[in-house]
Amino acid sequence: MLEPLRLFQPSGLRLPRGLNLGRQRRSEAIHEKDLYHSSNRNRPMENTMPSVQCGRHRIHYELRGDPGRPVIVFLNGLTQNARLWEDYAAYFVPRGYRVLAYDMLGQGRSSKPVIDIQLRHHAELLDSLLNRLELETVHLAGISFGGFVALDFAIRYGHRLQSLTVMSTFAELTPQLEFLGAMLLQGLTEVGMPYLQQMLYPMNMSSAWIDANRARIPSMMRNGYIGNDAYAMQNLMESFVELEPLTPGLSGIEVPTLIMNGEHDFFTPRECHERIRKGIENSRLLIIQQAYHAFTIEKPAVTMRQLEVFLSQVTDGRWKGDQSVWVASDDPGAAQQWLPCIGDWMRAVQFASPDATKSDAVVGLDSRHQVHSQEGNDHD
Repeated sequence: MLEPLRLFQPSGLRLPRGLNLGRQRRSEAIHEKDLYHSSNRNRPMENTMPSVQCGRHRIHYELRGDPGRPVIVFLNGLTQNARLWEDYAAYFVPRGYRVLAYDMLGQGRSSKPVIDIQLRHHAELLDSLLNRLELETVHLAGISFGGFVALDFAIRYGHRLQSLTVMSTFAELTPQLEFLGAMLLQGLTEVGMPYLQQMLYPMNMSSAWIDANRARIPSMMRNGYIGNDAYAMQNLMESFVELEPLTPGLSGIEVPTLIMNGEHDFFTPRECHERIRKGIENSRLLIIQQAYHAFTIEKPAVTMRQLEVFLSQVTDGRWKGDQSVWVASDDPGAAQQWLPCIGDWMRAVQFASPDATKSDAVVGLDSRHQVHSQEGNDHD
């Protein structure tokens, strides 16, 4: 029998009543230096990244690859940082891209305001960062909260984008997402960062991945704890549960848009991605088989290959944004990477065609509960 997953639990789990993370306490003590960085005191985070000043905030970033190449910008989700994309940089830089990843406002080594972070600040800060690094246009990819920021950036600064990729994300809060956000915010307020670390892994990963990575999860969680400030994270979570929906602005996004959704995503399920697909005309939805919310970590090889296929289609002029739904091949080395679907709201199942001369196909049950199938065409 497998041992229970032992999660990282630092000493002093519960905060003293006088240091409750509530907004009023943080607002009243904004000038107290100990409060501003209190949860990062005595927990230094190694910092080898360059940084730039963007307005009032200092942003730490990594830009890899040769100048003159197309740039991919990656945006991480809440509690993450630029380290999430190290394997992605190692994959795309040798393939002719530059890769920019940075610690988003309130996370990692970047500035951590404890009050008044608003969602619009993230897109504005990215625009400022691109200006400071003299990057005119980029391919933008974001996951979860980073995907929401990517959508906001595309609505407001679409002229700076060559393409948009959003993964495990949302344009507005569904009732389920609103409930989960409120639950996480309450836990963070009453307990602190360890609560988030304990909750997010089981919510975002499959049991199989957790079982296979038990030995390294404590160190991963420890890095997340060290790299985040509980007060700043509460500020971010408050902005999350109070966000204004982006759905009305989706129709203004004109750049090629790839929407990627894990088949078993609990946090941002299919419903969230359907709203984005139907709101952006120049889009396609790609389902990642047997994947959960954090499929960029759980299935990195598949994710990188699908993104590479999309970028090559955009670059070569083969992209067709028709709001269709596809299923990603679970084999990154397969000749055919995208398999077509028919119908909305179906669970895609790949099967081998009985005719050996034909490609694999995808069959599913559409909203009318009729079985459909379609041969896979040559799509990279």
